[in-house]
Amino acid sequence: MRIVTWNINSLRLRLPLLERLCGEIQPDIVCLQETKVTDDLFPLEAVRALGFDHVCFRGMKSYNGVAILSRMPIRVLPDMPDWCSRGDCRHIAVACGAGDDPIILHDFYVPAGGDIPDPVENPKFAHKLAFVDEARAWFAARDLRRTVVVGDLNIAPLEQDVWSHRQLLKIVSHTPEETSRLLAWQESGFVDAMRHFVPPEEKLYTWWSYRNRNWSMSNRGRRLDHVWVTPDLVPDLRAMSVLRSARDWDKPSDHVPVMVELEAGE
Repeated sequence: MRIVTWNINSLRLRLPLLERLCGEIQPDIVCLQETKVTDDLFPLEAVRALGFDHVCFRGMKSYNGVAILSRMPIRVLPDMPDWCSRGDCRHIAVACGAGDDPIILHDFYVPAGGDIPDPVENPKFAHKLAFVDEARAWFAARDLRRTVVVGDLNIAPLEQDVWSHRQLLKIVSHTPEETSRLLAWQESGFVDAMRHFVPPEEKLYTWWSYRNRNWSMSNRGRRLDHVWVTPDLVPDLRAMSVLRSARDWDKPSDHVPVMVELEAGE
């Protein structure tokens, strides 16, 4: 089972890139963030033409939005939280497969948090911290197994998840207030699947700013996109790749796809 997570930054604008992604790595499931499309305008037929017969999505105009595209049967899980009571389409969860013991897959788009890392001065930052706290508490209260969390979590938690730990300590996405919370959420019952393959001592990025035209040479990246699995799925991890080349595609997202391959569910 090949699972891809990707902040596509407008699904309708970047449908050709989704097609290219599917042609290059043949994913079984694609989890998208920032689809930026209302449900009534979701390009369902175009997505199905790529071989994804099973699709679920939650979207709104111009902002946010998540979608899960699957070649295997999926079932949307009911009664998921409305995080921070915002109704802002940042999460969707499904059971994957038709068997009695499916993999549970959560697709998240955590708030970016604005530019000022102060929850008093900046309501967007306060929202981000509250969102992560709420998610941590919700998962910690559950007996988790055969569960995968993916998405743009908008936090680079480790020192080697950013191009300069020292220079980014006061920059939103790598402040101690954020990194401690994200790690606490992860420790509520998950293993970092990306760092299972790439040691924490090595640099690992999934996002490069549009502001830096020569992004590859300067390589001022951050790892904002994540894949976590419950410990029972760790033996089933087979491969992980960051599709860095996608950052150079025509009209790219500033995030690149991340693929994790699991033996489970095949």
